[in-house]
Amino acid sequence: MAVKVRGKGVISGIAIGKIMLAGQNLDGYLVNYKPGTVAEEKEKATAAIAAVAKHLQESIETMQKNDEMKEQAAILEAHRMMIQDPMMAQSIEDKIDELKNAPRAVLKASEEQAKMFEAMDDEYFKARAVDLRDVGKRVAKYILGVKEPEIGDEKVILCGHEIEPSVIAGMPTDKIAGVLLGSGSTTAHAVIIAKARAIPTIVGLNKENRIDKIADGDRVILDGERGEVTINPSQEEIGSYQEKIRKQEELAAHYAALKDLPAVTKDGVKVKLAANIGTHMDVDNALNYGADGVGLFRSEFVFMGREEIPTEEDQFKAYKEAVEKCAGKLCVIRTMDIGGDKPLPYLNIPKEDNPFLGYRAVRISLHRRDLFLPQLKAILRAGVYGRVAIMIPMIINIAEFKQVKEFIEEAKMELAHEGKVYANNVEVGIMVETPAAAVMAPAFAKYVDFFSIGTNDLVQYTLACDRGNASISYLYNHFNPAVLRLVQRTITAARENGIWAGMCGEMASDPNAAVLLTAMGIHELSMSAPSIPRVKEKLRSITSIQAKELLADVMKMEDGDEIKEYLNKVLG
Repeated sequence: MAVKVRGKGVISGIAIGKIMLAGQNLDGYLVNYKPGTVAEEKEKATAAIAAVAKHLQESIETMQKNDEMKEQAAILEAHRMMIQDPMMAQSIEDKIDELKNAPRAVLKASEEQAKMFEAMDDEYFKARAVDLRDVGKRVAKYILGVKEPEIGDEKVILCGHEIEPSVIAGMPTDKIAGVLLGSGSTTAHAVIIAKARAIPTIVGLNKENRIDKIADGDRVILDGERGEVTINPSQEEIGSYQEKIRKQEELAAHYAALKDLPAVTKDGVKVKLAANIGTHMDVDNALNYGADGVGLFRSEFVFMGREEIPTEEDQFKAYKEAVEKCAGKLCVIRTMDIGGDKPLPYLNIPKEDNPFLGYRAVRISLHRRDLFLPQLKAILRAGVYGRVAIMIPMIINIAEFKQVKEFIEEAKMELAHEGKVYANNVEVGIMVETPAAAVMAPAFAKYVDFFSIGTNDLVQYTLACDRGNASISYLYNHFNPAVLRLVQRTITAARENGIWAGMCGEMASDPNAAVLLTAMGIHELSMSAPSIPRVKEKLRSITSIQAKELLADVMKMEDGDEIKEYLNKVLG
């Protein structure tokens, strides 16, 4: 009899296949391993590190030749750097002195570093712990002589509490039907690689959600849209889902046909649809979905996964590549939104009781010239290679923005003095992500070149509702009338002062919300790239008159859930 378990679907799609448990247990190999002398064990570790690094480099070079695999290549490059990190090598040597056993020393050294990352509050850094364990396991397996599992002719669905990114990256795409993860991280590199390959993926299948019910070799149906896994389904259930897979393929083809069409209502009102990206490597994927540029480049990713502040040159290369790939379309780069809940070890920011209300984003930038000036200089230099805008996060008053403008002028003066070319016509705007900025939007509009409404934080600040707290998730609703009024106030202020207004929060990727935002007069919506076709299709199915009539109805309502239900009923 079929059994169903449920997690969180993070990459939609349906897959049918046999389970292949990933993440081999090395206990048996370790018990049977016979170590040599300490000197011999150190030689084995050194040779294993060199061999694994060489294998990774070969994989990286192969992937870099394929535009669709460049992001995966970058992840493996990060692994190669971890393996060849002198600190890691020294830690392994110290552990061999202690344990007299090379594979155990490698695993212990990588585990200690992984635990340091896991102790951090930020989800991105926590997810890097998996990478460190992956690196240690790769080297240990080489020493132990463990071979990777072989795949037959049938596609498999990889399943494990944690799956090493190298496992997915090292397998042919046509052999992986889906991915099931016990951990709940959506920023894990395993998930990022799966997303790049459009592999349906479900996370959060922890013990509570019964990942332990899934055995190696089980046939399962994975429903990435609903986050549901059906174990050992009946033939009827398989037949039903095969029909859904056929419709899924038809829908994908339909969306692909929309790629080069504009996001325009039936009566000619156009909205620019841009993409949110984490690195310059995301631009290609965004353009494949029909993105009209980049509405949010999260520059903090350039600062993460390092032991020291990235130099102006490091940043310039990353920004320049993104700008060049945009090929004349606007690339909006947000200055470093770090601190509080997203600490960087090398910044030595004290732990805070209320990190979302604390020392973060522009508050750090304005106090740290060593961080802010090199970043501004790098962005200005990248502006020579295309269209660039600078977006400042977490602004709450005009005095802060004036300070930012002073820093930008100083950055220009330094670049001129150094003889470096830079763009002198870069637009500078703010993220409207606090009630303070939204209420003061009419005043801000006289100083800034654009607004980009960050609804993820705006909703939580307006509703006093922590967006990461599952107990009150029912309160978190971007259709709440208070949020809608602040959004409308911001867009109206932009229109009245001749500047453009965009949105880069999750609300922008909601097709029904996009209809209301179009009626409000939004200029641009920026979202995760896969959401672009759905939003585009919705906007192309209505007239601006219909949208304004819906907005008028909605703004008379008093409850966010009522608004959501009404839009679902009218718009589907």
